[in-house]
Amino acid sequence: MSDPTRPPGPRIIAVANQKGGVGKTTTAINLAAALVEAGQRVLLVDLDPQGNASTGLGLETEDRKSSTYELILEDAPISSVVQETGIEGLWICPATTDLSSADMELVSNEKRSFLLHDALRQPDIDAFALDYVLIDCPPSLNQLTVNAMVAAHSVLVPLQAEFFALEGLSQLMLTIREVRQSANRDLRIEGVVLTMYDVRNNLSQLVEADARNTLGELVFRTMIPRNVRVSEAPSYAMPVTSYDSGSRGATAYRALASELLARHAAANSRG
Repeated sequence: MSDPTRPPGPRIIAVANQKGGVGKTTTAINLAAALVEAGQRVLLVDLDPQGNASTGLGLETEDRKSSTYELILEDAPISSVVQETGIEGLWICPATTDLSSADMELVSNEKRSFLLHDALRQPDIDAFALDYVLIDCPPSLNQLTVNAMVAAHSVLVPLQAEFFALEGLSQLMLTIREVRQSANRDLRIEGVVLTMYDVRNNLSQLVEADARNTLGELVFRTMIPRNVRVSEAPSYAMPVTSYDSGSRGATAYRALASELLARHAAANSRG
């Protein structure tokens, strides 16, 4: 039973695509940073054993004293896992390679699909007064990704503007539908954001047209361009909004954050 005296929790968005190399982690990092710039308080949960979101926000492996592995599999208090980043108002639950064994360990756990859901609703998360939680999922439809979908209110799908882009989307949509039917009936698709878009490339334009014809309003108006500054920023352990604030990539992620916030404001005004 929910506690009516607790403040409303943050909006939780899983950033997911089982195909690697589509800009999933890049989108999670930069959307989080852009939301913070827009005045939001954000927690990024790194659920990928590669830990790239953690590295991209400046957390060296040796500094990850506690991780999402302990959060999910050892019932660690979320306050002991959350770490500050170099950006005020942006926190991270880091990942380590320990997570790579989580799928096997979750199989025998009766509550295996709900562990992240429960972890992100611990009372001690209230102290952070978060507006958003973004979950960077692993590039596969495994138990960790299912945990993210059960925990989340919605799923944001980065989609690379390349041939066969939409083909892999059908399996992801099927997984979302299965989670909705079995464990999280309120889960919805936040939207699809086209990444690595090259306006000079006919293929990018064809993929965009195909995506908009197939998915309609689910596709964000904002598209993330193929931009060298976006690619360089992680090697400096910064989001692109900090690394090169005036770059096309930074501008695009700010636009995506604004569009996301506008969608939520419109949904809230409708009740």
